[in-house]
Amino acid sequence: MEEESDTRKINNSFLRDHNYATEADIISTVEFNPSGELLATGDKGGRVVVFQREQETKSQPQRRGEYNVYSTFQSHEPEFDYLKSLEIEEKINKIRWLPQQNAAYFLLSTNDKTVKLWKISERDRRPEGYNLKDEDGRIRDPSTITSLRVPVLQPTDLMVEATARRVYSNAHTYHINSISVNSDLQTYISTDDLRVNLWNLEITDQSFNIVDIKPSNMEDLTEVITAAEFHPQQCNTFAYSSSRGSIRLCDMRKQALCDTHCKFFEEPEDPSTRSFFSEIISSISDIKFSHSGRFLMTRDYLTVKVWDLNMENKPLETYQVHDYLRGKLCSLYENDCIFDKFECVWNGSDSVIMTGSYNNFFRMFDRNTKRDVTLEASRENSKPRAILKPRKVCMGGKRRKDEVTVDSLDFSKKILHSTWHPQDNIIAVAASNNLYIFQDKVA
Repeated sequence: MEEESDTRKINNSFLRDHNYATEADIISTVEFNPSGELLATGDKGGRVVVFQREQETKSQPQRRGEYNVYSTFQSHEPEFDYLKSLEIEEKINKIRWLPQQNAAYFLLSTNDKTVKLWKISERDRRPEGYNLKDEDGRIRDPSTITSLRVPVLQPTDLMVEATARRVYSNAHTYHINSISVNSDLQTYISTDDLRVNLWNLEITDQSFNIVDIKPSNMEDLTEVITAAEFHPQQCNTFAYSSSRGSIRLCDMRKQALCDTHCKFFEEPEDPSTRSFFSEIISSISDIKFSHSGRFLMTRDYLTVKVWDLNMENKPLETYQVHDYLRGKLCSLYENDCIFDKFECVWNGSDSVIMTGSYNNFFRMFDRNTKRDVTLEASRENSKPRAILKPRKVCMGGKRRKDEVTVDSLDFSKKILHSTWHPQDNIIAVAASNNLYIFQDKVA
């Protein structure tokens, strides 16, 4: 992280903001597409909003970092499972973009049970001059047709259309927590608490179960799957994490059912620090391969760990996100905050990692210089091009003017979802119903 990265410059602080936000407006996932030109958010109301990056012009070079609404569509609707008398929420759990193959864009979105493949395309022409219907679309009287016309394409206002091309359903008994697109661009995996399913993007009525950890007796269940992701280059390799803090790396070439792993990553627990909350806070909430494919990053409740795929016995790096909360685990357990699932992301060069915290704070760690910074996404610093000042949390004693005490942290404000532009130093973080976009300080 460069010197100027400690203070970030803000663009379009509130891309989605409602003075009277409802539960449905709360953002539940955020994701850049592979080029970084588009940014998608999903919310608890089942909506997907896609933002497009403004093109740089000579007169306004600073607009290059701004994103404006490109398309909005309803991805999922609330459903009811009559066999199990169970309501299925419309909330979007994850969005994953497919690499662009043509002029259209494709993304996968999922709620608890159903994954959908959406096509987002532009149309600036429409056909006119039909033979069997008039310009209003009404069927013409065949007796009035005396000559044949060749339909022509006429220019029209630009329209952005979102259409559901595939619907992948009825494959998960438990709630889907993650999806990941394979580097072969033909398959993807969807993961719930006990199973990982492999899908072909072209086939909606069949999937292959490649991991199944469900015991014959559910009373023997000791852990659940929390996340899974494909390796960015090796189409046969994927990893999944568990609620016990372990990561398993699997190779689909070895066998069809990957219940036996190739590598097992787990950090031995320090007996001196064991407590009632140890198992809860060790649960991994997110897992991300580095862009290079050499490292694996995991996020548990208090830390972010970076693992080398060639070293299984301990993490290569461990970063404390909010260690000052270690003494407040009891109250965090009582208000259920200890079960919050924070995400983590790499920057484009894998040199900096970012993750969220409470009080709308988010943390950045530079892997090269070992420096870290705490920044805040809030209304107070939401003016365009405002410089973000680093924030500090003090444990106790005398508090400095620019510090925040642990007791004054607002645990209802949290940064659970974030994403980093694949090439540039532009980040997007979701705080409740607000989406903030920050970029490096520019001249």
